[in-house]
Amino acid sequence: MNRTFYKFGLLAAGLGMALLLALSLGSESLSLFALDEQGRAILFDIRMPRVLLGACIGASLAVAGASLQSLLRNPLAEPYLLGVSNGAALGTLLAFVLFESVAAARPILAFAGAAAATFAVYQMARSRAGMNVERLVLSGVIVTTFLSSIIVLLTSLLDAARLRGYTFWLLGDLSQATWDGFYLTLAAATVGTVVLSSQAKALNLMMIGERDAFDFGVEVGRVRMIVFGTASVLVGTAVAASGSVGYVGLIVPHLVRLAVGSDNRLVVPMSAAAGAIFVVLADTVARTAIAPRELPVGAITALIGAPLFIFLLRRN
Repeated sequence: MNRTFYKFGLLAAGLGMALLLALSLGSESLSLFALDEQGRAILFDIRMPRVLLGACIGASLAVAGASLQSLLRNPLAEPYLLGVSNGAALGTLLAFVLFESVAAARPILAFAGAAAATFAVYQMARSRAGMNVERLVLSGVIVTTFLSSIIVLLTSLLDAARLRGYTFWLLGDLSQATWDGFYLTLAAATVGTVVLSSQAKALNLMMIGERDAFDFGVEVGRVRMIVFGTASVLVGTAVAASGSVGYVGLIVPHLVRLAVGSDNRLVVPMSAAAGAIFVVLADTVARTAIAPRELPVGAITALIGAPLFIFLLRRN
């Protein structure tokens, strides 16, 4: 128990340090304890909502990834690879094209797209023998490719300026962060983490197998619906706010399991903190690497996540 509190404390301290570092660094460095009027405007109006939004997005994607991996007993189950992120991106694009003046359209359609993609992948992966890992990955690839082709076709409806903005957003962009977007994503991340943490014991049993979990009294269908629905909400709100930020839901849960084991009572909440740290640091690199220009945060997470995933594959 003491070691668990110690690990939670380390993650909390790491998150605090990452937030302070991200708030201090940028195209214009700030001294947080000696701010003039311009510095306060930069900090509270631009940088703070962006950094806090990045933390919520990282937490949302990591928690969704950890839960899906446990539910589906598949280490490759991740919102981006399963097509859930692309479903949310397609929903957001439809909001861009059809309901640009309606602020609530982006998160609503993003959630609808994520839920539809999740349902499609799950239905395609099912067989008479139950869930098949190979079919699941293949189904995710098919749905992702199909949705990507629709996104490419729909972008032809955008003019040059909107096309450039949407393309940059699709790669992962936090530059348009607002306090309202942060509040919405914070609410989704908090509620989603609490809900999925409440299913941790059931997920532990379902990692053995759905039939065994059912024999131990787990309501498999109910747990499945809760996890899929909550993951869709988390991914939908994250993608609506920042675009598709890949590898967070894939890499972070694996790193957390290496540190604390496979107990989802620890993995789910710790993935939230670790995911927040990962995206905050990645966005800091994206903002400062070629300042005053910016890189998409999704490109940075991919540059970090892909080599890490290769390392984990070779290690196992």
